[in-house]
Amino acid sequence: MRTLVPAIAVAAALFSGCADEPVGLTLDDLAAASDWPNTPSAPAALRRLTQDQYDHVLHDLFGPDLVVPTLAEPDLAIGGLTAVGASAGSFSPRGAESVEDAAFSMAAQIVANPALRSVLPACDAAEASCLRDTLAQIGRRLYRAPLTGEQLDRVVDVATQAGTVLGADGGLEFGLATLLQSPHFLYRSELGPDGTSGDRELSGVELASRLSFLLWDTAPDEALLDAAEAGELDTREGLFDWAVRMLDDARARRGIRSYFADHLGLESLDGLKKDPLVFERYSTQLADDAREETLSLLEWMVLDADADFRDVMTTRETFLSPYLASLYGVPSPSTEGFAQVQLPAELGRAGLLGQAAFLASNAHAVSSSATLRGKFVRTNLLCQAIPAPPVDVDTSIPEPSGTAPTLRDRVAEHLEEPSCAGCHRLMDPIGLGLENFDGIGVWRERDNGVVIDPSGSLDGTTFDTPLALGKAVREHGNFPSCTVRTLARYATGRIEPDDADAALDLLTSRFTETHGHRARALILELVMSPVFRRVGAPE
Repeated sequence: MRTLVPAIAVAAALFSGCADEPVGLTLDDLAAASDWPNTPSAPAALRRLTQDQYDHVLHDLFGPDLVVPTLAEPDLAIGGLTAVGASAGSFSPRGAESVEDAAFSMAAQIVANPALRSVLPACDAAEASCLRDTLAQIGRRLYRAPLTGEQLDRVVDVATQAGTVLGADGGLEFGLATLLQSPHFLYRSELGPDGTSGDRELSGVELASRLSFLLWDTAPDEALLDAAEAGELDTREGLFDWAVRMLDDARARRGIRSYFADHLGLESLDGLKKDPLVFERYSTQLADDAREETLSLLEWMVLDADADFRDVMTTRETFLSPYLASLYGVPSPSTEGFAQVQLPAELGRAGLLGQAAFLASNAHAVSSSATLRGKFVRTNLLCQAIPAPPVDVDTSIPEPSGTAPTLRDRVAEHLEEPSCAGCHRLMDPIGLGLENFDGIGVWRERDNGVVIDPSGSLDGTTFDTPLALGKAVREHGNFPSCTVRTLARYATGRIEPDDADAALDLLTSRFTETHGHRARALILELVMSPVFRRVGAPE
């Protein structure tokens, strides 16, 4: 990924006039414990580490030199989020084999590489006490909790038996490999106390794990684990202090990026392919640069500007590389890497719906797509369901013709099919409002020689330009509540119970009315709420 120049680190200072200064919230600014309705909690779950979390945990513990293999088991998305899919994820036989292979590969690297091995206690692994202490220390970080006596005995026994044949380093390698393929490492346990029926509070170490993966997308560090074991997260004051401290830590930038990458489906950019004969300005650089633009903007809005989050739909602030600047038709703000820039008002491009990440990933290899773009707005930004198409129905849009040269004309023909019209009327009129952007996000005035008409209506609000559509989404009543609902699902790994809306309604009210739609405040409200701290009985 390309470096930011000067990017996020100085952006708030350079553009301090574009948003209010971040507000330092206190615990008294948040909803009191007694304010929360007594609604059912999402069921407790074992959440499989995503590939990114697997990478982050291991690199954070052992350092960037560790080569972390890609596991054979792909991440699963449910409700559009891999964070929710992780609660249903398991390993196939092939996936389990890849976990074992990866564990031994990394264990061998750690033992053989002095830089990686420096994380381990500086003692002689041939001594039984050293071997036990080493595995206990590393196991605590990998398991995100102290190992029980039985757990530690089992790992030490494997290492000891291997050591009698392979020597001290071989025994250590087998012990590390055992930890690295344990379910206690691969799955996040957020189950609450054993033997408790119904809703229950998460333990301190479980809460530390949930908090760390939400804010940093990685396992708790030594300090957070120590605090959890000391009971600091068991009080509202302690939990709040740690949440604020973690949001102020540089690692929160990765956590924010991980959330939005999941929420906006940016993983689809990994396989982005466009026909260069159709899109002459397409480059393989597009996917990486487009992702970086979107994540840089969101990171800045949440952590630096502390802006009204709805402005993500209308802001002219963004972060561009020379390639993206050329694509958008503006002067490059830097000679290399990324820098912040304010797009000209007359450009016709602003906010998330004007960014290449959204426009290119919600389009086809040879054309734009009103359906994909409209569906994204409905499902990802407004949390509105789109029914699946009937079986065996042809969902393709007609090809251009003399009577239907533009996509709007062809969509109109498609909507004459009754089996298609019901769903496509929810999506296509929205996407047609973005037809001034082609399949990679380049602005255009005409489609097949005919002037594009971007007008339409979103749930009663009319628009006649892409900018007006972005404003319509910003002002839509569902946009704040969808932001809250998606963040809660990401944090808990669950789709909320049907009768839990009262808690989400209070979160939405606090987000909109109390905190002026500021995402940082929403994160703290969520962390302090029963939605985050409590779980229901496992399913």
